[in-house]
Amino acid sequence: MHYSTLFLNVSIPLPRHICTIRKGIETTMTQSPLQDIISFILEIDKLKAVIRKTRPKDLGRYENSAEHSWQVSLAALMLQDYAAQTVDINRVVRMLLIHDLGEIDAGDVIVYAAQDPAHQAAERAGVARLLGMLPNKMGGQYLALWDEFEAAQTPEAKFAKALDRALPLIHNLHDNGHSWRQHGIQKHQIDAVSKPRIVQGCPELWELVEPILSKAEADGWFEKSTH
Repeated sequence: MHYSTLFLNVSIPLPRHICTIRKGIETTMTQSPLQDIISFILEIDKLKAVIRKTRPKDLGRYENSAEHSWQVSLAALMLQDYAAQTVDINRVVRMLLIHDLGEIDAGDVIVYAAQDPAHQAAERAGVARLLGMLPNKMGGQYLALWDEFEAAQTPEAKFAKALDRALPLIHNLHDNGHSWRQHGIQKHQIDAVSKPRIVQGCPELWELVEPILSKAEADGWFEKSTH
């Protein structure tokens, strides 16, 4: 019998009399709450393998969803004074840290395709699976927070949604519209999908990017609209 440490894949042989004692203990013990949390932490490592459609500034590669979750959470901390309404920033950050966990199972799609009900259902199922790994009532509390983010009705969720929509725009504006060009995005799609969320949650941020978006359109960074 071997004893496996919690964090390392290392097996250490134990004396036979200790092994006999451990065998009896293991038949009556279940995984502890701490072990459940560690299992969850290791499982969400997979978010680092989910590749998004935008590239970090000057890196020449696509970002992953874990990087996005970190950056948008930090953006919320720095931009909280620009929220349309007073927000509980702790709730905002918690929302943003978990908001893309469902992509581990459902994958990432460009925001203009993310309105598909089938994808939304798959993403929520993925979030529920992951949060279901947590002990006690932790998972239910965070799943409720995720649902709040998706509904975008509270001041915190509106602000979080605004930043989630704004960061891809900011990346594209510093990357010659790379992902817009790659996916044939038209300016009216941004006006329909991203603008309302940003205006609702962080209006001054939209005022900042709107004229830059207009210039990007004039420079041909978007697919020509047929409207």
